[in-house]
Amino acid sequence: MITAKKTREPLFHLVKRTNVPKWLPWAVRAIAIVGAFLLIGIMTFASLKISPFKVYRTIFTGAFGNSYRMMTLLRDVAILLLFALAVTPAFKMKFWNIGAEGQVLMGAYACMFCIFNLGGKVNDTLLIFISLAAALAAGAVWAVIPALFKAKWNTNETLFTLMMNYVAIQIILYTIKIWVPGGTGTLSPSAYGNLPTIGGDNFWLSIIVALVVTAFMFVYLRFTKHGYEINVVGESENTARYVGINVKKVVIRTLIFSGLICGITGFLLVAGIDHTVSSTTAEGRGFTAILVSWLAKFNPIFMILTSLLVIFLSKGMDEVMTQNGVTNSFFSQVVIGILFLIIIGCEFFINYKVIFRHKSTVEKTAQSVASAPSAEPEPTGEVQEQETTDAPKKEA
Repeated sequence: MITAKKTREPLFHLVKRTNVPKWLPWAVRAIAIVGAFLLIGIMTFASLKISPFKVYRTIFTGAFGNSYRMMTLLRDVAILLLFALAVTPAFKMKFWNIGAEGQVLMGAYACMFCIFNLGGKVNDTLLIFISLAAALAAGAVWAVIPALFKAKWNTNETLFTLMMNYVAIQIILYTIKIWVPGGTGTLSPSAYGNLPTIGGDNFWLSIIVALVVTAFMFVYLRFTKHGYEINVVGESENTARYVGINVKKVVIRTLIFSGLICGITGFLLVAGIDHTVSSTTAEGRGFTAILVSWLAKFNPIFMILTSLLVIFLSKGMDEVMTQNGVTNSFFSQVVIGILFLIIIGCEFFINYKVIFRHKSTVEKTAQSVASAPSAEPEPTGEVQEQETTDAPKKEA
């Protein structure tokens, strides 16, 4: 008799969702954001002994407390949005451009190079156009280099673009040491080549440029032939080749486009906001932009909301730290990081569902297997035939 072994069923298993209703992704994300804010309140109360309601109020006032804070927030949202827009076309093509930080830095460096060497020697209006052209060219060149290597030798674009960030930083540090041989090693803000202000503030120009680029990017990706080719290449390079799309050409063209947006961003940072350049001009926004673009599912319109969420939390948590005398900014960054980890994790529940197996079902399945009758082996035809032939001999 064959004894059945007890089967071990998993406690739960994952099933990919099919026919996901339109409301589910937004409901899950809303629950994740609310849960993340509750966790922020708990963490700050546990570590700083601050009432969660005071934390929420301080976060809001830190971002929208007065008109200056509000305009600063919108300007920072615009700059982060430009970073995110720059990486989006490449990401839709599944070209993982991690080098927006370096591309913006090179655009800012080229702009400052023109201002430093031509400031006071040419007309200021002409200097602005020269600086803009230089920034666009530098951003495009810095972006197209890994694209050429990818198209020609199929190099790893993630490592290539990441390493080029550090090359850009070192170029800026080296040049500043030449421009400023002694002292603090920082370049003072320039009085030349500055963009004109709107209403006496340097906020509006960046906001207007970001909105124009967002609208253009939405139309470009959704309704143009180039946008269609980017989508096809991202879905399958083999399919793209089959329908006659030149994949190498699309990769190079898309990275040039991304580099141009990075160049515009670097130009705005130098000529419109900081009026100088340093190795921290980009402030890590090139990496934050990856999160912004991904959370928006590479939709330029939704990127406005995700950029606003990131800057809102950053400004708000900085205000919480300032009001409570916490000089270490790492706590703020850790809290924000945990929040976005929760938001990213919610995407799992949008795409998959967890099905638990009840204990009674598992036991019932095991019992049914154990109680099943074991099948006796049937005698073969040869054995039966031999028995029938031997029977008369025994009788005789």
